[in-house]
Amino acid sequence: QVQLAESGGGLVQAGGSLRLSCAASGPYLSTYVMGWFRQAPGKERQFLAAIRWSIGSTYHTDSVKGRFTISRDFVKSTVFLQMSTLKPEGTAIYYCAASRSMEALSRPSLYNIWGQGTQVTVSS
Repeated sequence: QVQLAESGGGLVQAGGSLRLSCAASGPYLSTYVMGWFRQAPGKERQFLAAIRWSIGSTYHTDSVKGRFTISRDFVKSTVFLQMSTLKPEGTAIYYCAASRSMEALSRPSLYNIWGQGTQVTVSS
């Protein structure tokens, strides 16, 4: 069973940058799609970006294109989310997720493995 552990969250000023990490462990990681989501209090979980581990193809939601970048490190079995030009509305818990479905991408219901989340707070 794949397990995920996020890290790298914290407090940052608006306009600043953070890099989130998602350390993955378990078998057959190359068969997974990995996604990053965030959830603010009282709001639905929002898709940010996804990457197909085997070939490295990436997908970013329009609202973060040019500001956020998803990537993965095969050797370290880690997926990253580099975030820049952060906005106060980006304050949320950020989650890493994994799915065996190549169709998962932006659909949280198709991800069956989730990390515990890491808090990101963007001050104005």
